[in-house]
Amino acid sequence: MRMKWNSVLKSLLKTAVYVMDQTADQVDRVSDRASDFAQDARTAIFPEEDHTLRNVLLFAAGVGVGAGAALLLAPASGEDMRNSIGEKVQDISDKVKGRVSSQHYGATGTE
Repeated sequence: MRMKWNSVLKSLLKTAVYVMDQTADQVDRVSDRASDFAQDARTAIFPEEDHTLRNVLLFAAGVGVGAGAALLLAPASGEDMRNSIGEKVQDISDKVKGRVSSQHYGATGTE
């Protein structure tokens, strides 16, 4: 008699596990369908987001922060910096003019 009860108990437990497994699979499928439905609804209500304006504003803010940091951390005053840049540009201009004037081109482009 004891063997019979063990066999019945095993069958009941196997059946319970099978039912729980099937129920879990059905819950997963329903959950996936609900998620898909919610995503479709979100897409219908709120179309694709356009981040262009946000990106432009962030870029402008970055440029502003960089310029502010450059002004605060510059080793010389603004006037000294402008004079130094002007002198370097003048030096480069003089070098280019010197090289161009030392070369003579004929009217036809041949030497």
